[in-house]
Amino acid sequence: MQSMKRRIATIYNLGIKEFYSLARDVALMLLIILMFSGVIYSNSKAKPDSLNKAAIAVVDEDQSTLSARLIDALHEPYFLPPRLISRAEIDKGMDAGLDTFVLNIPPNFERDVMAGKNPALQLNVDATRQSQALVGSSYIQSILGAEVLLFVNPSTQGKLDSPIQLVQRVLFNPNLYSSWFGGITGMINNITLLSIILTGAALIREREHGTIEHLLVMPVTPLEIMLSKVWSMGIVVLCAALFALHVMIKGVIGVQVAGSTWLFALGTIVYLFATTSIGIYMGTLARTMPQFGLMAILLLLPLQILSGAITPRESMPDAVQWIMSGTPTLHFVSYAQAVLLRGADITMVWPQFLMMSLIGVVFFALAHRRLRQTMGSMG
Repeated sequence: MQSMKRRIATIYNLGIKEFYSLARDVALMLLIILMFSGVIYSNSKAKPDSLNKAAIAVVDEDQSTLSARLIDALHEPYFLPPRLISRAEIDKGMDAGLDTFVLNIPPNFERDVMAGKNPALQLNVDATRQSQALVGSSYIQSILGAEVLLFVNPSTQGKLDSPIQLVQRVLFNPNLYSSWFGGITGMINNITLLSIILTGAALIREREHGTIEHLLVMPVTPLEIMLSKVWSMGIVVLCAALFALHVMIKGVIGVQVAGSTWLFALGTIVYLFATTSIGIYMGTLARTMPQFGLMAILLLLPLQILSGAITPRESMPDAVQWIMSGTPTLHFVSYAQAVLLRGADITMVWPQFLMMSLIGVVFFALAHRRLRQTMGSMG
């Protein structure tokens, strides 16, 4: 009993030491503040899958009622107010980067439409602006097609005459705000990034400052050293994540979180158990912070890109899905999105919770074994 109390006290005191060490590291403190505030906000406002205030110009050679309606249909927030230019200005404007899209409405367009001749519109696209070019072309085609249908036959209300009508009902995010998804995804990715970096940096800092030799001569075990770093850095990231959830996600961005914050926090604790163990394992492999930084880049990029936060898991190759199922990020992304966006309870997300727990135990055991070997070789 006395031995257990001594171990708990040792783990607690070593963890407090980590707080003081982190507080003196100005760069890491600034990184934590920035990652859970400004970066999350910028992620919520980045809209790679939607069009936002794209620059467009129009060459109106028809000067008709229909052409005026088409120009008026291209409005904010998808497009900036269209610039009316001449045919001779098309190349000049696109070469100068003033216009991403240039719509050319030919002469007699309205007359040919009313006569049923199916005239063509020309759309020039600056493909160097890849994200806007890919999405914007389909936007313009859909907007102009609906406007022409409405002009020809007002009773259609811009819809095709079909015996089957598709009725869409959007759950969880009725207004389709991309900022909701972007903000939560950014928070999830930052939890992964910082939990690995902070624990790995904490271990490397011991080596670079020479305090690892002090620990070797003290009556502490590798397990106690590891647990102290896991709980201290885990609390730092957990507090930062809860701050981001309540202040940035709910307050600034305005996401209507459907699920339980406590359930999300519980899953985050289990996830941090795994990621901090990964950070310690990497810290035993790297000798310096630059080495650790390069290793982190190689690990974090696939963990974040293939976690399902950016690309749906179902669209990945089977081999990639199988490999990623052994990482905690895939299960945490599914867990967090289900709880925060869909209001899932523990009965719905217990498989992800269980998988994160099992993977965390495996990574913790590997990290402990490696840390013990490293400290043994140094002793």
